[in-house]
Amino acid sequence: MEQAEKSWYVVNTYSSHEKKVATNLMRRVESMNLQNFVFRIIVAEQEEPVLKDGLPTGKTKMKNLYPGYVFIEMIMTDEAWYMVRNTPGVTGFVGSSGGGTKPFPVPREQIEPVLKRMGMIDSGMYERYEVGDLVKVIRGPLEGTEGTIQSIDKETGTVKVETVFFGRSTAVDVDFSEIEKI
Repeated sequence: MEQAEKSWYVVNTYSSHEKKVATNLMRRVESMNLQNFVFRIIVAEQEEPVLKDGLPTGKTKMKNLYPGYVFIEMIMTDEAWYMVRNTPGVTGFVGSSGGGTKPFPVPREQIEPVLKRMGMIDSGMYERYEVGDLVKVIRGPLEGTEGTIQSIDKETGTVKVETVFFGRSTAVDVDFSEIEKI
């Protein structure tokens, strides 16, 4: 199958059952021999510090960024579609009008921030960014900072962003996974 047919889809599930559904999906992909059609199954989680009385305890926990949703990169064949929607815990696809119609894939610009938050970068993501683009830092110590891209280093995965700190223009290096186009 062609690479162009591979797309991201979002599946609804019961809240707090996302990991179980993802595990069930992975097992079914194996047992139904659909590895050439279903590629990645993701529960979007991010590590966050555990607080007690407003202070960090030194411990961390995983926070589900999108409760009730599982992200699947797949080629939408009849077999793959049937397997996913008939997996225990799956309540349906986002973007399907029901009545046996296949769902629409999630546009690349909508799935990209989800993947970046999880640190999942692929070479195709760099194509959407150019020197001069206005970006926002979405995580890390500079979270919320906006600036303009000065350079992009695909080898190291860093981006030099010019931003304003205390009234002065400053160039800072930021990991590519930490920026989002504005």
